[in-house]
Amino acid sequence: MEPARKKATYADLEALPEGVIGEILFGVLHVLPRPRLRHAAASSRLGARLGSEFDEGSGGRGWLLLDEPELHLSDDVLVPDIAGWRRVRLPELPDAAYLTLAPDWVCEVISPSTSSVDRTDKRAIYRRERVGHLWFVDPTDRTLEVQQWSDRGYVTIGAWKDDAVVRAEPFETLELHLAALWSG
Repeated sequence: MEPARKKATYADLEALPEGVIGEILFGVLHVLPRPRLRHAAASSRLGARLGSEFDEGSGGRGWLLLDEPELHLSDDVLVPDIAGWRRVRLPELPDAAYLTLAPDWVCEVISPSTSSVDRTDKRAIYRRERVGHLWFVDPTDRTLEVQQWSDRGYVTIGAWKDDAVVRAEPFETLELHLAALWSG
C-alpha cells in the first residue's frame, strides 16, 4: 500500500524559493522553473496584441486580460500564462493577490516542462470551471490550438502553425499573424 500523500497548502506555495512558479492541482504541489525566453516572448507578444484590441484599459472591446494571474478555483491554485474575463463578468479588477472567478479565456504557452500538466490536470480544472476557450501556444512547434468548452469536454475548433494568419475564438474579429509570436 502506498503511503498517504499530504495535501499541498498555500503555505507550501509561499515557502517556494524565488525564481519558480508553484501551483496546486488536485491537492498536489507542482513546482515549475520560470519560462524560457522563447516561451516568455510568445506569451508577451500575444498578450500585447490581444490587449491592444480587447482590453478595456486600452480602449478595447470589453475584456480584462492579465499575464500570469493567480487563480484560486475551488482547492486548486493555478497560474495560466494569460487569462481573460469579459467585463460583464468582472467589471472591476479587485485589489487582491488572486482571483476566485474563473476566466472566460485562458492561454497556456506550452514548454517541455509544462506540457503534460497543462494538457491534463490544468485542462481538467478549466473544464470543471467551464472556462469558455482554452488556447495552447507552442513556441517550439510554432503552433496555436484553440479549444472550446462543451458539456462533453473541450472540442478543438482550430489548429494552426508557422506563419498562418488566424481569426480565433473568442477574439475572431482580430487577424492574428502567428509569425509575430515566433520571431526572434
